[in-house]
Amino acid sequence: MKLVFATNNQHKLQEIKQLLGDSIELLSLNDIHCTDEIPENQETLEGNAAEKSFFIFNKYGLNCFADDTGLEIEALNGEPGVYSARYAGEEKSSEKNMNLVLEKLDKIKNRKARFRTVISLVIDGHETQFEGIVNGQILEEKRGITGFGYDPVFQPEESNLSFAEIPMDEKNKISHRGRAVQKLVEYLIQLKTE
Repeated sequence: MKLVFATNNQHKLQEIKQLLGDSIELLSLNDIHCTDEIPENQETLEGNAAEKSFFIFNKYGLNCFADDTGLEIEALNGEPGVYSARYAGEEKSSEKNMNLVLEKLDKIKNRKARFRTVISLVIDGHETQFEGIVNGQILEEKRGITGFGYDPVFQPEESNLSFAEIPMDEKNKISHRGRAVQKLVEYLIQLKTE
């Protein structure tokens, strides 16, 4: 089965290729020569994921999935949420985003947070969504050098390490994206056997 993953994020692509293994041929936007700026104009992760996957399906006629992920911090009423990538501005700087979160949480004791990923899979025009959540907390300072986005300031409940200190294969087992992709993979395997 061939599937397009509607992302230009090489980190995400590698992460998901590792999770899917050889069962599915994963195509990137580069592979299908898509250079469009894919719209993300919705107010929810679910809406953005669907908007992206349907954009590719409608334009290229290819089965596709897209994801949207947000960091939701309890003390900030769920911020940055759907605006996680551009929290500190349109240039989408991970460094500035993390600094803004740390600044806003300065002197706040409640550091509970969760990462939530929603995947929208469109096969033959029909959509199915999958959700993955990992609970944890925002650290008081950045730790680690791997990963991307908010990984250096997020510590999952399952570990004493930040996401940026955990090896990729370990992170995939417990991450929000890993959990959502696991549901996606199970669904795709079931489809292949039907």
